[in-house]
Amino acid sequence: MIERKKLTPLVLAGIFVLMLGLSYAAVPLYDLFCRVTGFGGTTQVSNSAPKIVLDKVVSVRFDTNVNNLPWDFKAKSNVMDVKVGQVNKIEFEVTNYSNEPTAGVASFNVSPASFGKYYSKLGCFCFEKQELKAGEKATYVMTFYLDPEMVNDPTVKNLEDVTMSYTFFSTDYYKQS
Repeated sequence: MIERKKLTPLVLAGIFVLMLGLSYAAVPLYDLFCRVTGFGGTTQVSNSAPKIVLDKVVSVRFDTNVNNLPWDFKAKSNVMDVKVGQVNKIEFEVTNYSNEPTAGVASFNVSPASFGKYYSKLGCFCFEKQELKAGEKATYVMTFYLDPEMVNDPTVKNLEDVTMSYTFFSTDYYKQS
């Protein structure tokens, strides 16, 4: 009975340490899971273009939004018809219409969410702080392709259009949280 009394606190302490470790690992593990699977519309980041371009064409729609910023933000083209595997560039125009310098960070997602793992970015302004002076206009470019592997996935191979949605958030928004 005495042995059991000594063992119980050790087991409970071990469980506590394990749970604490898992709580710290949850965010990076979830991020890794989303990037690998495209879960929740998480797109991929790529360092090189695919070696094959298919004849399949998908319409990519660009949705732009601003949250808590005095900015006008829009894609130069709302829809692009792109060949699967072909590298494409889309330009976004941003204007700070306030009388003060402001800064924002763009976040994005793709819809349908199951398509996220096939939407690959070679270059993007997203998740980087962008600063604009009062009245300043800027053009940001995103370079992307649709992964040819999508034609082997029965859940997305028949998709004819997808939506890429961007939202610029004020960097002050992150300070308030």
